Amino acid sequence: MSRLGLGTCLADDMGLGKTIQLLALLSRERADQPDAGPTLLICPMSVVGNWQHEIATFAPALRVYVHHGADRLRGNDFDARRDEVDMVVTTYAVATRDCGLLAERGWRRMVLDEAQTVKNSASRQAAAVRRIPAEHRIALTGTPVENRLAELWAVMDFVNPGVLGSMESFRTRFAIPVERYGKTEPAQTLRAITRPYLLRRVKTDPNVIDDLPDKIEFKQYCALTVEQVSLYQAVVDEMMVKIEESEGITRRGNVLAAMAKLKQICNHPAQFLHDRTQLGARSGKVTRLLEILAEIHQAGEKVLCFTQYTEFAGMLQPLLTDTFGREVLYLHGGTPKKRRDEMVARFQAADDQAGGAAGPAIFLLSLRAGGTGLNLTAANHVIHLDRWWNPAVENQATDRAFRIGQLRTVEVHKLICTGTLEERIDGMIETKKALADSVVGDGEGWLTELSTSQLREVFALTAQAPDE
Repeated sequence: MSRLGLGTCLADDMGLGKTIQLLALLSRERADQPDAGPTLLICPMSVVGNWQHEIATFAPALRVYVHHGADRLRGNDFDARRDEVDMVVTTYAVATRDCGLLAERGWRRMVLDEAQTVKNSASRQAAAVRRIPAEHRIALTGTPVENRLAELWAVMDFVNPGVLGSMESFRTRFAIPVERYGKTEPAQTLRAITRPYLLRRVKTDPNVIDDLPDKIEFKQYCALTVEQVSLYQAVVDEMMVKIEESEGITRRGNVLAAMAKLKQICNHPAQFLHDRTQLGARSGKVTRLLEILAEIHQAGEKVLCFTQYTEFAGMLQPLLTDTFGREVLYLHGGTPKKRRDEMVARFQAADDQAGGAAGPAIFLLSLRAGGTGLNLTAANHVIHLDRWWNPAVENQATDRAFRIGQLRTVEVHKLICTGTLEERIDGMIETKKALADSVVGDGEGWLTELSTSQLREVFALTAQAPDE
């Protein structure tokens, strides 16, 4: 595809080596064409360190400049450094701010890692990367479609502009027939059009790899405490009145606010009330978490715990440290890159050096900051403390452990409070998985479109909710 001048979307499952494949291409090209221009790679900040590590390990001959930070080069200094290297690595945020600088230079190749970052074609980031000229474009993503086919259009339009027509014609021809009416013929046509430009392999295919262990998913159901039940019901009563009396964007905001409050209560009353007293006794979910962690701790194994709430993780870190008498790592969006890389290295190395018996064994991660780009195969347990209600995002997080290099069966625990919206929406998201599979499903926006009667049914407590 590179020789033909055609862009490519490498959409292999997480852990199947998209990074290595790209580095192999760059290394081969550099050997054959020493004077080929540099490659610009744009990625989330969370994986810059991972790219540096992978390049140093698998392609040490490639010369790399990381364009990031307040002291990053500009103007002639940038040009001089660019001419000396094979690869310039930067982040989406910097690429958006420095779009003028990057767009004024021609590039041999431009690569988007975690390309689903620009799935919204109208975003500033998407507009910025499209402005940057390159002879060859590559998109790397394990989730070319998360929720809507428009996301696939955005990725494909980056690699080969115009291949799927305009967004308007794409919606008419493919998105509406497939998403709204479930038609199979347009999906088959779309698959045929994109197949030449899209390579996708999945780990569960035995023809792809036969030495990856199984992934076993458990739904761990937790009972609410009396305090949680009281708070939950009060929020439902208050928020349903607001939802019924509002419409449009105000109604959608009220629905999202209601879900956030109810999810926080399901996690722990202290998170909702911002009160950090008696953390271990007031939440059925935290009680169940401690039980699961005790079993993992006793077995001398390691675990990744994902939550979308940094406040919840900040509450749990000292509790888990005191309970198990060992350091608990915590990675979130504000973690500096150096500290992030250090934590990942310590978590991985301790397992090799001491069989999991020493060093950090529990790694708390915010879902967005820790859900992509990290290799954490020292853990063979993954716990989702609360649900993002987006299968693609949750699977990305799980794949920090379930990837090549993992030598044990990975156990995935999803904590669900019985009789609450967590249990009902868990059933609803199963239907969302079909969309991505039909052609190759963000967040909770789809839930705001439910009718008031449907929302009342989703939010309502059932008899099995309380544990007392």
